[in-house]
Amino acid sequence: MAPPAQSQRSQSPSQPSSKGEVSDLKLQLRQLAGSRAQGTDDSKRELFKKVISYMTIGVNVSSLFSEMVMCSATSDIVLKKMCYLYVGNYAKGNPDLALLTINFLQKDCRDEDPMIRGLALRSLCSLRVTNLVEYLVGPLGLGLKDNNSYVRTVAAIGVLKLYHISASTCIDAEFPSILKNLMLNDPEAQVVANCLSALQEIWSSEASTSEEASREREALLSKPVIYYFLNRIKEFSEWAQCVVLDLVAKYVPSDSNEIFDIMNLLEDRLQHANGAVVLATIKVFLHLTLSMNDVHQQVYERIKAPLLTLVSSGSSEQSYAVLSHLHLLVVRAPILFSSDYKHFYCQYNEPSYVKKLKLEMLTAVANESNTYEIVTELCEYAANVDVPIARESIRAVGKIALQQYDVNAIVDRLLQFLEMEKDYVTAETLVLVKDLLRKYPQWSHDCIAVVGNISSKNVQEPKAKAALIWMLGEYSQDMLDAPYILESLVDNWDDEHSAEVRLHLLTAVLKCFFRRPPETQKALGAALAAGLADFHQDVHDRALFYYRLLQYNVSVAERVVNPPKQAVSVFADTQSSEIKDRIFDEFNSLSVVYQKDLEVQTPYLTQGLKILQPSYMFTDKEHRGPFEFSEELGSLSVGAESADNVVLAQRVEASDNDLLLNISEKEESRGPSNNGSAYSAPLYDSSSISLVVSQTQSELTFPNPALPAHAPQASLAIDDLLGLGFPAALAPAPSPSSPPLKLNARAVLDPATYQRKWKQLPVSLSQECSLSPQGAAALTTPQVLLQHMQSHSIHCIASGGQPPKFFFFAQKAEEPATFFLVECIITSSSKAEIKIKADDQSTSQDFSALFQSALSKFGMS
Repeated sequence: MAPPAQSQRSQSPSQPSSKGEVSDLKLQLRQLAGSRAQGTDDSKRELFKKVISYMTIGVNVSSLFSEMVMCSATSDIVLKKMCYLYVGNYAKGNPDLALLTINFLQKDCRDEDPMIRGLALRSLCSLRVTNLVEYLVGPLGLGLKDNNSYVRTVAAIGVLKLYHISASTCIDAEFPSILKNLMLNDPEAQVVANCLSALQEIWSSEASTSEEASREREALLSKPVIYYFLNRIKEFSEWAQCVVLDLVAKYVPSDSNEIFDIMNLLEDRLQHANGAVVLATIKVFLHLTLSMNDVHQQVYERIKAPLLTLVSSGSSEQSYAVLSHLHLLVVRAPILFSSDYKHFYCQYNEPSYVKKLKLEMLTAVANESNTYEIVTELCEYAANVDVPIARESIRAVGKIALQQYDVNAIVDRLLQFLEMEKDYVTAETLVLVKDLLRKYPQWSHDCIAVVGNISSKNVQEPKAKAALIWMLGEYSQDMLDAPYILESLVDNWDDEHSAEVRLHLLTAVLKCFFRRPPETQKALGAALAAGLADFHQDVHDRALFYYRLLQYNVSVAERVVNPPKQAVSVFADTQSSEIKDRIFDEFNSLSVVYQKDLEVQTPYLTQGLKILQPSYMFTDKEHRGPFEFSEELGSLSVGAESADNVVLAQRVEASDNDLLLNISEKEESRGPSNNGSAYSAPLYDSSSISLVVSQTQSELTFPNPALPAHAPQASLAIDDLLGLGFPAALAPAPSPSSPPLKLNARAVLDPATYQRKWKQLPVSLSQECSLSPQGAAALTTPQVLLQHMQSHSIHCIASGGQPPKFFFFAQKAEEPATFFLVECIITSSSKAEIKIKADDQSTSQDFSALFQSALSKFGMS
């Protein structure tokens, strides 16, 4: 049996079959342009449809302009509409071709059919070509006097289009006065509305330069004009009613009787089916009664039902817009909506943005009478499959608790959330429990009993972990394992990526130290050491501050870090009352939806959001981690005998714009630093700075087996007390009788070991020294410096980049296991930035002196 024949698919009219399709259309249109045969209009329709479809999908059919104009000579209104659409699309980009359309458009403006007259006038005004302005004045003048209301309606908006093309031409032709006459006398409501809209825009633009325009704009807000519009408001379309109501909202009545008259006239607009009309009417009611407190409250009661009806009917988008306005009113008068809280319960089929807004409204209307029901409902949402909504519901419960409504029951509910064993629920609850404890310290016993059972390993979100750490430090005397939990967190310092968590950890460990010194001594020392070496500037600064504070006086440090606290009465609001009042003044606008007043919105809506990276953002590799060597170690060869065998392990970026951390742009002199930052801990003489035991036995001095035998127990150096040991940067200078450091001239270190050591070892010293003028002149190639340093038993394992960067190593002669690693950057100002890491940090100073001595002699021989 033969297979069935495949059906022929028809070519889609919206896709040209070839580049010659447009040429074929042009030929067919030209053939039909002068034809009067029967069925010509039907053929033109098919061709016009193809042209419009091509134009819609972006195909350039402007070459058909002349043929389309020639084919427009017809009485078929459908062809006229398509031709006007085509002309309006291409006229602005082809002003010379647009001139061809003037004759037939002006002719159509005098057509017997009012529909064609109106369409032609609208198309003529839509050309928006400055050179053709003179051709618009005549047809517009005729259109404003036309007997047909449709033509007058189009002409009123045409005047506004002319004003935007050429304001002087519009004013000179006295079109605004003609529009004013039509607005006050025309029997057609749509003509009146278009005239009002056009005049408002024209006079608002001209008011700054013309006193007459300013007077006319003020005249729009006169009592006769306002009452004229109010008496005809039922005749207007929904859009026109909104324009009129927006004008009425700006009117200032002379007395209360006038206010009531206006409200009575507009009472039935509150039952309108269109939400825009209802909101515009509500705006009028609210603004008219601002100075009448009793009436203003009654207005809230009156508008509540229409708004709640709009929320439950219509699309989700309309519900959100209405809810945004309702939320603004609820915030201003929550007591009036407290009995209607069930209207704000979330429905399962509502989108997330509507649910989120409803949760905010439930929080706002909560009071003593409805808190239990609202919190019960919110607790149900905590198990919602929509995680963002579950988070918002937990936050809502916390906000209600902070409002002092039924705190006892709410705390129990929050603590039950911690038993749900869901990461996001636990995280949000911990943040709320912290805030609750700040406001209600009396609940600490119940909360800490539950929080103490939570493992810090199960809390990953930074804000939640920071809240847990805050509680560990604040209530360490009530939590038996607090010092040990904090110690484990300090041990994992490098694995914690959040600076907020590290900042909280520093403070919490110090607080715990003041309450339980013996158990926290080691953790505090480790935390301060890690903080001083931290790459984040805030963490480093706080650690340095705590370090110096402890060295100055422990008692003062305790009063600064852990002073007696009072319960927080009020938490900072996200929006000031002034901003809320400005948003209320812009009721029934996008300001309410965005919750931003117009002054804030304008730059974003007109210019776009432009984000600038702060100038202090670090870009240096050292603030992103240690220098990374190439994983392909086969490309790196290391010679034990000659520096000629040293090749580049990994090429440093040539355009490494290290502007902020460039030593040549820093201070000329700087002490040793733990992290290479602009701040460094000073060198303290441990023999002169000590903690002295004063009146009570509880003063912070404890025996330490690491102390020398002659060290007095009553005066303990702060470094040893904190478990920092005696690093080279803080140790006393070596005695002159100490033997000089000797290096192994034939030291060998493979690249893998170098890379591993560089990552593991802390920075012992970070210094800057200058090259001699002879050395700077001799540095023609990297090999020259490598050979010089090798003569001093300092070997290079990698070099390259611009500015030149070298990685050296050296081996202690007496101790083969002790290596010194150096990163040396030669800047354009003939200075050398030196960073030293050592297996034995106590000899770092000696090696640094040896290295600088060798570098200073470069080029001298």
